[in-house]
This record gives sequence, C-alpha cells and structure tokens, in this order.
Amino acid sequence: MKKTMRAFLLIGTVLAAFIVGTGFFLAWGFLSSPGSSATSREVIYEATPGKSFLAIANDLQAAGVVKHAQMFSIYARLTGERSKIKAGEYLFRTSMTPNEVLRVLTSGRSVARPFTISEGLNIFEIAQAYERGGFGRAAEFLAIARDPATAKALLGPEVTSLEGYLFPETYQITKFSTTRELIASMVRRFLSVYRDIENMGPHSMSRHQIVTFASLIEKETGAPEERPLIASVFFNRLRKNMRLQTDPTIIYGIAVETGKIPNNIRRADILRPTAYNTYTISGLPPGPIANAGRDAFLAAIKPAQSDYLFFVSRNDGTHIFSRTYEEHNRAVREYQLNPQAREGKSWRDLKSRPAGGP
Repeated sequence: MKKTMRAFLLIGTVLAAFIVGTGFFLAWGFLSSPGSSATSREVIYEATPGKSFLAIANDLQAAGVVKHAQMFSIYARLTGERSKIKAGEYLFRTSMTPNEVLRVLTSGRSVARPFTISEGLNIFEIAQAYERGGFGRAAEFLAIARDPATAKALLGPEVTSLEGYLFPETYQITKFSTTRELIASMVRRFLSVYRDIENMGPHSMSRHQIVTFASLIEKETGAPEERPLIASVFFNRLRKNMRLQTDPTIIYGIAVETGKIPNNIRRADILRPTAYNTYTISGLPPGPIANAGRDAFLAAIKPAQSDYLFFVSRNDGTHIFSRTYEEHNRAVREYQLNPQAREGKSWRDLKSRPAGGP
C-alpha cells in the first residue's frame, strides 16, 4: 500500500513538473517569438479610444504583429500592462516580441511626420504648405495665426499677429496634433531662440521691432554672410531718414490686402500704398513680413559697421553694396539693366531685387 502511494506521488510529481515545464516552455516560446517569422516589415496601427484590448490584440494578430491574440491579452493582464494602453497611432515591426509590442502600446508616442518650415516663409506660405502636406486646412492655420487674441495670449499685448514669430524649423506632427498646438510649439521655439540671442549686441529696439527688422533681412538675401551688411544698410538709411524701399514689403502688403501672394512686382505696385510698402511709408513696416531664422535675428541685433546705403543683386543670390547713389546706379546698369547679366536668373528665386531700391 505504501509502495503504491509512493508510486502515485512520484508519478504526480513528474506530471506536475512536466506540466509546469511545458507551460514554461510554451510561455517562453510565446514571449520570445516575433509576430511573424517572415521578413520584418513595418505596420502602422491606430488604437482608437474605447476599443477593447482583445479587439486591439485581434487586429495586431491579423496584421502579423503578434502570433496569438488570446495569449497576448492574457499576458498583458498578468503583467498589469493591459490597463495602461494609450490611444494613439503606433508604428510596429512584425519582428517585435509581445513585450516590445506592449511597450509601444503603453508609450503614448504616436507616429509623427515631419513638417519643415524654411526660413523666410510668411504665414500665408506656411499655411499653404501645412495643407499641401495633409496636416490640416490652410484657412484654419491662418485664422489662428492672425487672431489677435491668440497672439496676445502667447506673446503679450504688443503683438496682434503671429507673423514673424513662427520659428522656421522641422516640427513633428502626429495624427492627434491640433493646428493650435503646432502653432503654440512654433512660438515657444521662437521664444527659446530669441532669449538666447537678444543680448548679444547693443540695441534700443523693442522685440517687435527686432522681429520686423529680421524679417526684412531674411527676405532680402539668401547669402548668410551678407545678412549683417544688409542690416547695416537698413540702419544707415533709417538714421538718414531715408525710406527702406525694400521690394518684399510691396509683395507682403499686397498679400495682406488680397490674401494672395503676387508672382511678380509691376511698376504700378511700387508706389501702391499699403501699410507695409516701404516705398510709400517711412521707417519700419508695422510688423514682420516673414518668419526669420536665427542668423537674421542676430544680424538685426548686431549689424555690421558700414557706411553703405544701397545694394543691388548680382543675380546669383549675392549683392553689390554702394555708398552713393552714383555707385548704386552703376551697379544697377551692370547687373539689372544688362540683359546678359539677368539671362536665366529669377530675382524671386534668389531673394534678390530689380533695380530701383536700396
């Protein structure tokens, strides 16, 4: 009898060990195995709010991200991760283990796409790029960026539009990002850059004046080394009560009035009175005409020391600088009135200018 009991106990122990060992082996195999044994591929999946974990697991199994939806669901419950799942649009690879898949689902880090703003774009151009990229509607972007209440809330009472304050950079946008959140992040980036450089040179201008100045500099040259010289020309002209006469202000003034950016400047546009046209107004325009980069801000704060009063495009993105009107006219004849010098060149593409201005 005792021998029989010992035999049963021995058999039971062996069976229990076998079951535990088999379970451990299966669990280890599940936890260490990827969703697919085929070549790894990327899968983008949206976990929508309110969707059950098992439904998510079934979707991921169908997509080849996990092998067994039920086992994945049980594992998530046992580890306590099931309640930590966050809604979002996630990037998975079919080579991921269940634990790696869970880490993605609980991270809250949705797939992001880059949205790049180049230096010198104005809010109309940024809004168009925003819509072209499929991120949202241009009209909504413009409505927020030009809303005085939004501008004052983000930057203070002296600012009525966010033109000039949307810092050019690459931003990461998810499916769940709002237009307002993106714009706020652009302004925060501007504030961060501006705080770093605002005391790098002596000046008596307000922040709004510096931002306006920087936008003029940014639009006038594509050559980084020229920005301090361009700034010096503007400062020198202001000291002598000369109008700035910078063509990008003509374009921007028309864009503000019509909502459309003109492709070319006509002779009649030069003396067309707008709030921004520096051929018809004295001093700075009432606000920025574009969104400048760091180097343009630095040039506005710390311009070169020169006695230049004029510049004219060489048609290659750089300029000839002159001290007198006579010198300037010679440069105009050589580079702007000479058909060979202008052949195949676009002043608009090069951020240059036709004859007649500084």
